[in-house]
Amino acid sequence: MHHIQNADNIITTLGVKTMDFASVHNFHEQLVLDKLAVLSTTELSDLDEDILSDIACVALNQLPAHYVRYNVDLLFYMPISEREKMNAAVDNAVNEAIEFVRQHKNKE
Repeated sequence: MHHIQNADNIITTLGVKTMDFASVHNFHEQLVLDKLAVLSTTELSDLDEDILSDIACVALNQLPAHYVRYNVDLLFYMPISEREKMNAAVDNAVNEAIEFVRQHKNKE
């Protein structure tokens, strides 16, 4: 296949226009990673990057996908009550993931 990338960063494949989806991401990913970054300096400071990555994966698999292009748009239009629910769901998922990974790590 022949790909041509133009100045607008849109890839054209054999004359058919396709989009560059680089800006599309799961909003929960950043929330989970931010939470783990904070915890990695305190109560999870004894865990290495591989274990923290496992915790992130387990936590994200518990949360529904919530794809956005720009975080600021989501936060602007989301009511505070929904934002609080989302943060609570992330906290719960991370806590359950920490417990899950620790239990399975101890079995190894």
